[in-house]
Amino acid sequence: MTRVKRGVSANKKKTAVLKHTKGFRWGRKSKEKAAKEALLHAWSHAYRGRKENKRDQRQLWNVKINAASREEGVSYSKLVSALKKNNILLNRKVLSELAEKEPEAFKKILAKAK
Repeated sequence: MTRVKRGVSANKKKTAVLKHTKGFRWGRKSKEKAAKEALLHAWSHAYRGRKENKRDQRQLWNVKINAASREEGVSYSKLVSALKKNNILLNRKVLSELAEKEPEAFKKILAKAK
């Protein structure tokens, strides 16, 4: 059986791990074992953070829509139910952008929903 030297593949693996830990503090950026451990935590937090970001954005859209609709004398829940009844299929992201940047267009949508 032929001899297998693992230096190249081992170094490749190590540099790949250390490349991801650039900017980490203390030994977690330079020591392979600590870097692996840090990445396990960092990637799990990043995964969770992506889900939380979506949640936070939707919450922000709801607040913007509510603020704009209350200026016109309609609560958020009544607006959303009126939009569904009148089959106006705009999502919350679009509605919040309209409320923020195009108030006239938002008022027209509100009038159509009533």
